[in-house]
Amino acid sequence: MALSTAQLQLIEQRVTNEGASVAVAYLLWLFLGLVSAHRFYLGRPASAIMQILSYFIVIGFIWLLIDGFLIPGMVRTKQGDIRQREMVSMLAQSAGGGAL
Repeated sequence: MALSTAQLQLIEQRVTNEGASVAVAYLLWLFLGLVSAHRFYLGRPASAIMQILSYFIVIGFIWLLIDGFLIPGMVRTKQGDIRQREMVSMLAQSAGGGAL
């Protein structure tokens, strides 16, 4: 069963409202990167904690630089997760006869 245009627009609106922002992620990376705030913001607490712990052996600074390139992909992944969740929810509502 396919989703209607209105349902797809609702999903995209929710992705926009609930999803991460590349700009915010980069600001957190720039100003609070040493405490891995950008990774916490993007829903990656395990790697954030590993990153913080690795700072004690200097490797973490390399992660910080690499994250500068990885942030857009992490944002797209988080948005994709929200999109998928909302699509499943909409399909379940449509199959059950529920209205928007």
